[in-house]
Amino acid sequence: MSSAAQAEQLVDGVLRIVAPNPSPMTGEGTNSYIVGHSRCAIIDPGVDEAAHLDALVAAAPGEVAAILVTHAHPDHTGGALRLAERLNVPVYAYPLELQGIRDEDFAPHRPLYHGDIVDLDTVRLEAIHAPGHTADHLCFFWREAGLLFAGDTVMADVTVVILPPDGDMSAYMQSLEQLQALPIERIAPGHGRLLEDAPAVLAHIVAHRRERETQVLESLSVDEPMMAEQIAVQLYPDLDVRLQPMAAAQVEAHLIRLVALGNAVAVADGWLCVQEADPLFY
Repeated sequence: MSSAAQAEQLVDGVLRIVAPNPSPMTGEGTNSYIVGHSRCAIIDPGVDEAAHLDALVAAAPGEVAAILVTHAHPDHTGGALRLAERLNVPVYAYPLELQGIRDEDFAPHRPLYHGDIVDLDTVRLEAIHAPGHTADHLCFFWREAGLLFAGDTVMADVTVVILPPDGDMSAYMQSLEQLQALPIERIAPGHGRLLEDAPAVLAHIVAHRRERETQVLESLSVDEPMMAEQIAVQLYPDLDVRLQPMAAAQVEAHLIRLVALGNAVAVADGWLCVQEADPLFY
C-alpha cells in the first residue's frame, strides 16, 4: 500500500492532497481538493486507493457534504463512488457520458449544470460548464475568493490535451474566453501547483493554442495530404515516445477546428489546406 501525500493548505478553506497516480499524463498525480470549513466538499477524489481516501477523510475540517467531479476521466473519478458510499454523500457531475477515454464504472448521483451553486455555508462554488478537454467538463468557481478549481481545463506548466471525440478544440477556445470574462485571480488546476495571476495564465494559454494552430496550418499544403501523425512528429520532435499518440490526437483536434474555420479540408489520406482560405481570425 502506498503512503498518502500530506494535506497542503493553499488558502483558508482549501486543502490539497495529491493522489498517488504519477505518470507522463498526470505529472505528480491528480490534485484532490477539500473545500470549506464546517461544511466541505471534496473535488476530484482521484484514485480508488485506500490510503488516499483515508487521507481525504482525515483532512476534512468539517462534515463532508458532497463530492464534486470535474470530468469523468479515471484519474479524477476513480475514488468517487467508494468515497461517496463511505461518507453517505452524493457525487455531483455534469450528466453526459463520454465516448472516448472515460471511467466506465462512474455515474454521478446528482447532476450539476452551468450556473448551479454548491453552498457550503462559508464557501459557495459556482459550476462552470467548460467543455474542451472533455464535453462534460466542469470548473468550480469560488467567486468571493477569486479562485477557480479548473480540473483539466488548465494545468500547471503543461499543455492541456484535447483528444477527439470528447475533446473539442473550438469548444476549448470558447471555454477559455468564458473564463477570461470572469474575475478569476488564482487557479487551482487538476494537476500541478497553484497558479497565481490567472488573467496572465489564461492569456498565455490562448496565445499558445493560437500559435500551435498556425503551425499546424502552415504544415499543410494544397496538394499533398498530411497525416496528423506526420505533423505531430514535425511539431514535437523530442517528445517521449509514449506521448506520441496523444500528440497526434492533439494535432487532429486542431485540424478539425481548421476545417470548421474553412482553412483545411479532410481527404481520404490526410488533410489539405484550402488555398482560398482567409488568414486565421479569432
